[in-house]
Amino acid sequence: MNIALLGYGKMGKEVERVALSRGHNVVLIIDTDGDWYEKRSQLSNLKIDVAIDFSTPKSAVRNISKCFELNLPVVVGTTGWLDELEYIKQTCIDGDHGLFYSSNFSLGVNLFFELNRILAKLMKAHTEYVPQIEEIHHTQKLDSPSGTAISLANDLVRNLNNKVAWVNQEDAKFDEIPIVSKRIDDVTGIHSITYTSSDDVIEIKHSAFSRTGFALGAVLAAEFIKGKVGIFGMKDMLGV
Repeated sequence: MNIALLGYGKMGKEVERVALSRGHNVVLIIDTDGDWYEKRSQLSNLKIDVAIDFSTPKSAVRNISKCFELNLPVVVGTTGWLDELEYIKQTCIDGDHGLFYSSNFSLGVNLFFELNRILAKLMKAHTEYVPQIEEIHHTQKLDSPSGTAISLANDLVRNLNNKVAWVNQEDAKFDEIPIVSKRIDDVTGIHSITYTSSDDVIEIKHSAFSRTGFALGAVLAAEFIKGKVGIFGMKDMLGV
């Protein structure tokens, strides 16, 4: 499979390593604003099967739009651009394109998503427990809260009767879920959900040891979406 990498930071390089280890070819790298223009003469000759985007929130929508113009299925792991997500989804549907988006490509995190939903349903009747989300990432992460934390919080809002929104601060109203975001050097990603009462605390937690799990998930997503049109996510690929 011929892959275009959109974004060539630490995640882009790890995706490249994993893709090559699985026998794929990285035939194009777009990493700056001028790369699309400078490399456009190469695009028609490269026979690209799928693009994988781990760029920046500012670049992601432009990259996705470029892929749609080229009828190129795109896997997007960049977060922080969700205010444009509905527009991108509609564009994908209208143009019969292929989009695979996830806030997190780690298999472990996606199992953690399921665990979070199950626990929230169990806690629905126990309003004496106050939920909170904490996420910790490296200092180079541009968006806050993380896309993963937002996904976790949205699932809590959907499953807890007394919560209507989340806020990215520790001080929250009774009907809000606080997300505490921390940025610490060399932390790949830690997400925890706690339910605290006056008597005890319940906690579930996911800690990533490296970027490899995220990169592998993105490459598997690229393998999954090759030749497909429509909007897909990890639940489609994992069959959960």
